[in-house]
Amino acid sequence: MSQMANIDQAVFTRRKRINKIGLVLSMFAMLLGMTFLIWILAVLFTKGFSAINLNMFIASTPAPGSEGGGLANAIVGSLMLIGSCTLISTPVGVLAGLYLSEYGDRSKMAAITRFVTDIMLSAPSIVIGLFVYAFVVAQVKHFSGWAGTIALALIAIPVVVRTTENMLRLVPGSLREAAYALGAPKWKVAFLITLKAAQSGIMTGVLLSLARVSGETAPLLFTALSNQFFSTNMNAPMANLPVVIFQFAMSPYDNWVELAWGGALLITFTVLGLNILARVVFRDKAQG
Repeated sequence: MSQMANIDQAVFTRRKRINKIGLVLSMFAMLLGMTFLIWILAVLFTKGFSAINLNMFIASTPAPGSEGGGLANAIVGSLMLIGSCTLISTPVGVLAGLYLSEYGDRSKMAAITRFVTDIMLSAPSIVIGLFVYAFVVAQVKHFSGWAGTIALALIAIPVVVRTTENMLRLVPGSLREAAYALGAPKWKVAFLITLKAAQSGIMTGVLLSLARVSGETAPLLFTALSNQFFSTNMNAPMANLPVVIFQFAMSPYDNWVELAWGGALLITFTVLGLNILARVVFRDKAQG
């Protein structure tokens, strides 16, 4: 008995040692990641805050060698591109996710859709931009905001589809069964019961897609390109923050580099604000 007790004690001690090593390595990895994250944010805030002023929001991007300037045309262009992308990607992604969750258990079309969605999720954004360039820009012979919207929508839709499907599958089956027992048809259960129960998670997916496309530069270089002047014409090249940041960050002009830091900080604050707002609003609704 004493020998068995000694063996058990040795096994227990070994497991404790392995557990401590695992915890130490996990903590080290977390601290390493947090250190770099805090470092990046500290540099971004330090350099970005100096560029935040009223002129940045009311003046357009400056010409090479000129002083001052702002990002008004890029801000408006980004808002129009992301807004149009959201109007396209949200209904398409949510309806596709609803179909996969509620109707696609034994469907070959659903299996193909999941496969294509997984490919699109892992596809490099520059490949999507080149695809839209070949099938849209090259055909109409000019860059445009609509081409940029299509490229961003192709990036956002798979995120919304996958998140919507996963959130709908977390809805308890008893909720659906109760609705069926009351005589509700399947489409009403899907739209009015299941979709409403998962709205918080679906909104999170929409915000994730917005966060994904907000900083995308490569697809917009092939589609929307940029515009030095203020323009709201979606059928022409359109200024946007990611491309302006990309161009200005590598320029030899100090005011351009400063505007690039300000634009990067603006994108960061926008994505953070959207996430906080959505979490607060939907948490209050859930509690109510």
